Amino acid sequence: MPLPSRPLRKLGFLTIGLFDGADPRPGHESTLEVIRLGEQLGFDSAWVRHRHLQYGISSPVALLAAASQRTSRIELGTAVIPLGWENPLRLAEDLATVDVLSGGRLNPGVSVGPPMRYDTVKETLYPDTGDVEDFSYRRVERLLDLVAGEPAATAGGVQGFEVFSERVEPHSPGLRSRLWYGGASLRSAQWAGEHGMNFLTSSVVKAEESEDFEQIQLSHIRAFRARHPDGDRARVSQGLVVIPTDTATAEQRTRYLAYAEKRTPRTTTPQGPARMMFAPDLVGTSEEIAERLWAHAAFREIDEVAFALPFSFEHADYVQILTDMATRLGPALGWRPAG
Repeated sequence: MPLPSRPLRKLGFLTIGLFDGADPRPGHESTLEVIRLGEQLGFDSAWVRHRHLQYGISSPVALLAAASQRTSRIELGTAVIPLGWENPLRLAEDLATVDVLSGGRLNPGVSVGPPMRYDTVKETLYPDTGDVEDFSYRRVERLLDLVAGEPAATAGGVQGFEVFSERVEPHSPGLRSRLWYGGASLRSAQWAGEHGMNFLTSSVVKAEESEDFEQIQLSHIRAFRARHPDGDRARVSQGLVVIPTDTATAEQRTRYLAYAEKRTPRTTTPQGPARMMFAPDLVGTSEEIAERLWAHAAFREIDEVAFALPFSFEHADYVQILTDMATRLGPALGWRPAG
């Protein structure tokens, strides 16, 4: 096994929060219970994905508001909110409100680009401005400025019995430093660094420089830090799909391996016009996974992770996976539980 470059400092997990469209509450409750379990197990952070017009979490900020009232320590993140669906001013208000409610534990991750399947929702989402909406990095810059407390209105003051502020309220002073950009391209990594954000790199990257996933991801991490004011101290979190099997039943292990095997073909070559490269899912004992991670070129550059949970498993599966992560895999990577 290669010698570790640094011990893992922060261990987090990411969930999509699936639910039944005919009865959505149990799925949302399951996600909240998983987050609460994560805190009990000592995880540093819990992250939720974002899915519009699907059977996954469509409003992560609302869900994390609920999670903030069921937990007291664990950091709560979004990975990621696609800003093409959002008004930056309204989102800034929501983020600041949840950050205040959580006691400064919110870590919002965002990305830009046109909404997924934009042609099917354009007339509903932006009926009057769909053809002129700006889905560039400028949308992120607007959010950054508003969260930082830059003016949102041209005037404030008192009008009659009403008191108005020029900035977004509530204002949460530390929130700007906890904003993350989820990027899959070299340019996104550079842009995030130049704008002093944190960087989320996942199990998907663009094959721009090569077709070696690890080397592509490594180049993104280094490019981000090269452009960031904090240099090598700039925060990067890696989000690979990781499934430890230490305490899994024989049936669970069979199902986990079948899940990963079904997804393996997409990891061998770039996919689609955007040439997206996918990392293989890591399934095995914590010792086996730790060995593969220590040998992973990009993992050796970071000390924070938000391991992604598989999409379609049962609640009991997530309990087993998270428990093995916290009690076996994390310590094998040099991590110590929080709290």
